[in-house]
Amino acid sequence: MDVGAHLSLGNGNDGGLWDRLTGTQDAPSWWLVALVGLVALAAVLHGRSWRVARNVVTIAHEGGHALIALVTGRKLDGIKLHSDTSGVTVSRGKPHGPGMVFTAMAGYLTPPLLGLLFAALLAGGRVTLMLWFSLALLGGMLVMIRNVYGAVSVLVTAAIIFLVSWKTGPQVQAAFAYLAAWFLLLAGTRPVVELQRMRARRMAPSSDADQLAHLTGVPGLTWVSLFFVVALGSLGVGALLLAPADLPFG
Repeated sequence: MDVGAHLSLGNGNDGGLWDRLTGTQDAPSWWLVALVGLVALAAVLHGRSWRVARNVVTIAHEGGHALIALVTGRKLDGIKLHSDTSGVTVSRGKPHGPGMVFTAMAGYLTPPLLGLLFAALLAGGRVTLMLWFSLALLGGMLVMIRNVYGAVSVLVTAAIIFLVSWKTGPQVQAAFAYLAAWFLLLAGTRPVVELQRMRARRMAPSSDADQLAHLTGVPGLTWVSLFFVVALGSLGVGALLLAPADLPFG
């Protein structure tokens, strides 16, 4: 099935919104997949670009905390995102036990695992579904945001995704979707490296890794290593999923 035109309610042969959400779209050309991958890599490596793009990672990070807090039965009080790309998610419940451990663990694991999920959807030709799934996640997160900067960050991110999915053609939609997947996969390791640097300088005494160390007795460095291994593994598997089938070499 061709990627088709823009999303619309449509009628007749146009298929409608549900058909587009559940249908498949053709994979973009290999050069486009490679190009957006390089753009994503540049955004992660370039300092100024990273300071802006890291807000997306923070949204995913705090969203992961919030989702797992709800899944494990904790009461979610709210999420705050800050202009320095930090964030905080506050939940209530037992200050120890599996629920608290999984909630603390989820932050650094969510961006690369979300990138891997996006890569799996794109490998199955689900470009439209991936974009609208992202909107659903952002919509669910928005209701729990408790500060202006956080609300603006989520709204701007959602507006960009909506405009791309509603107003642009199939090639642009595919390029944007692959860019998002590549970015989350590639961006998974840098926050972990930054975390360990801050821990080494004793600048992050209440980091997720140190909270986990306090909760479990397992050293913080072990948790940092887990975050890094999951990020690298997600990148490796995700790259295989995103690799085009029409490569002109190999």
